[in-house]
Amino acid sequence: MSSFLPSDSPDKLSPVARLVTVALLLFGFLVGVKGLGEGFELLGGDTLDVIFSTTANPFMGLVVGILTTTVVQSSSVTTSMIVGLVAAPESPLPFANAVPMIMGANIGTTVTATVVSLAHMGRREEFEKAFPVAVCHDLFNYATVVVLLPLEMMTGYLQRVARSMAQALEGVGGYDYESPLASAISAALSPVEQLAAATLSTQQLQGIALILFAGGTIFITLFLLVKVMRSLVRTRVERLVTNVLGSSAVLSILVGVTVTVMVQSSSITTSLLVPLGAAGLLRLEQALPITIGANVGTTVTALLATLSVSGPNAIFGLEIALVHLLFNLTGMLLIYPAETVRNVPLRGARYLTSLALRNRKLTFVWVAALFYGVPALLLFIDRLL
Repeated sequence: MSSFLPSDSPDKLSPVARLVTVALLLFGFLVGVKGLGEGFELLGGDTLDVIFSTTANPFMGLVVGILTTTVVQSSSVTTSMIVGLVAAPESPLPFANAVPMIMGANIGTTVTATVVSLAHMGRREEFEKAFPVAVCHDLFNYATVVVLLPLEMMTGYLQRVARSMAQALEGVGGYDYESPLASAISAALSPVEQLAAATLSTQQLQGIALILFAGGTIFITLFLLVKVMRSLVRTRVERLVTNVLGSSAVLSILVGVTVTVMVQSSSITTSLLVPLGAAGLLRLEQALPITIGANVGTTVTALLATLSVSGPNAIFGLEIALVHLLFNLTGMLLIYPAETVRNVPLRGARYLTSLALRNRKLTFVWVAALFYGVPALLLFIDRLL
């Protein structure tokens, strides 16, 4: 793959070659999602019970989602893996356990833009404008979880609506029959499964090998896909964001959705806003609706992942992908329309920026606390209970 995709610049590829590369990377990504489920199936029920027993606690599921996404720097990788696990033949990850993990992935994905904003710390005026643009995304996603996680625990709203939608779509997607795409994916994965079976003595070792292969494939293909897509649409993305400045909130949200679907990464979208904010071209109030749109746009990756699964549990993969979509749409509708509620993350971002300007060290404390301190606190509370 490295010979086909130059590591220094995808711009060297012709437009046709880049489109072919995108198609191949998407296929490789779907092979990885399929392989992940197959690998966990080989591990066996007892092993899976040990691995996923902790996620029965919704707070632990949230922590797993946050930490996993901060490590791999991509909610798309996390949610795609979750789809593969939920849809696997023996469904190693229960659907209900996966819902908080999806919410945690939404929080973990905001770390990229926050880290990007730290690059402006040496220039006070730039940092004062860049940091709140990044932090408002953190606070908005945390606020969405604070509202919807308790609601989901009490009512099961997201699960019920997603299940109804999936049942209505049954027969439209490829999960209730062996589609040509699913057959091609299985055929591509078969040599890897045969090699594992021929070289490793136990099913557990074969399963671990397949999981490692699938996880690496998902990570690498999405990384390269983002790189190629960004080179394909970079100029258009910059033009879209620039043209939408000062326009309506609805249009800004749609631009956030469109850009994220185009580049297949909400982190790219939100990170692009940080230097625009630092340059004074983008105000905090203008950045928030674009980041909300990025939240919605990133759900497309999990929906794409459902194309790789088939069999009796494949519908669960579609359901968890729809949960991701519903979670972000609901958060947008609950928080953004009302000015009083919308101002909460905006004011919080400005307040944290004022603290960071007084003491730069507090900035690193804030970032560490947000993405690692909160999970540690939840782990501590879980042990006490």
